[in-house]
Amino acid sequence: MLPVASGDVVGPARRFYGAFRGLIHEIAKFGVVGAAAYVLTVVISNALRFGPTKLGPITSLGIAMVIAATFSYFANRHWTWRDKERRGLAREYSLFIGLSVIGFVITEIPVAFSEYVLHLHSPLAYNISGNLIGTGLGTVWRFWSFKRWVFLEPEPQATEDAAHEALV
Repeated sequence: MLPVASGDVVGPARRFYGAFRGLIHEIAKFGVVGAAAYVLTVVISNALRFGPTKLGPITSLGIAMVIAATFSYFANRHWTWRDKERRGLAREYSLFIGLSVIGFVITEIPVAFSEYVLHLHSPLAYNISGNLIGTGLGTVWRFWSFKRWVFLEPEPQATEDAAHEALV
């Protein structure tokens, strides 16, 4: 094994971290919020489905997803992207829910493909297609779309110099 000087490894790692620090922190916070929302969905949907209310599977999951998405919106708004521009609760929340629905559809596509095209009906196939592939793709969509359309960068301060530059 060749000896490695500490500067040979630490220097590039520090530069990489420095270049992507903000994004790394956003992804980590988004992941924590997403994990909590996932647990919330599972607990609430199972309580509604198998608890005293005995609601149907679609109703149970639907109610749980709305509650978890609402939690996720407020947690992301006030923690993950707290420094982003605030464009109003109605605008942000409705976009967040709409983009979450698209994320849910993206999550379901691998399950449908596995079940109805490949005819793989085992619990293993279901969990790989839904909880690994589908959730992974849906999570990437949600992170990107929320960052792109919901939690926006603050507008730059308008100054007379900026206005003059825009006219020239």
